Amino acid sequence: MAVKINTQTGMIEISNDVIATVVGGAVTDVFGIVGMASKKQIKDNITEILRKENYSRGVVVRQEENGIAVDVYTIISYGTKISEVSRNVQEKVKYNLETMLGVKANSVNVYVQGVRVLPD
Repeated sequence: MAVKINTQTGMIEISNDVIATVVGGAVTDVFGIVGMASKKQIKDNITEILRKENYSRGVVVRQEENGIAVDVYTIISYGTKISEVSRNVQEKVKYNLETMLGVKANSVNVYVQGVRVLPD
């Protein structure tokens, strides 16, 4: 599926993979995020931090009538306030989607799949 935007000169289609990549880039820039977790691997009880080229796998994009809904599966650093990090993720994802792609995110759901202790 793709998001379709009608303009004066024609139609623009943005694929869900592009949206997931933009969301993944926004999430990994937030302080307190160690990495993304793949939704498939969580079902198998295997958590693995995804590399930068794979972080779009930790994002699920769903189409809605007047925008999109985004689910983000994250791993957070130990010692950070989970509610604040999650709120920052929501704000940054919404901002990046609206400024970079012109797509409105109706909801951004943050799922914390793990907490990691980072070495000093």
